[in-house]
Amino acid sequence: MSEGERWLDQDAGPLIRPYTVTRGRTRPSGPAFDMVAIVRAVPGARLHGRLSPEHLRVLRMCGQPMSVVDLASESNLSLGVVRVLLGDLRDQKLVTVRPPATVSQLPEERLLREVIQGLQAL
Repeated sequence: MSEGERWLDQDAGPLIRPYTVTRGRTRPSGPAFDMVAIVRAVPGARLHGRLSPEHLRVLRMCGQPMSVVDLASESNLSLGVVRVLLGDLRDQKLVTVRPPATVSQLPEERLLREVIQGLQAL
């Protein structure tokens, strides 16, 4: 059995439990992450200290802006684990987080209708 195979059970999945990846933490430090918040790696940021393989994987995925829920889905990690890992990355100033738009920030329906009408007129 190779090194990578002993950590995977075909029926049960990974043998390392999520709380092990986060060292028992269930919540990120600092403000909570909204599921649809957009996260992006800080360009040119230098790594401070040691990061786990999971931290590095999430950080690489943040090279392109992604929502928190997409990061969880594509990394095959639980949403809670991704939030804790992102909290660590945010604490080290390796990622930025843009909260989702609120209703007051969305354009008015009247403006959207005018845009649609203008496009239809083309």
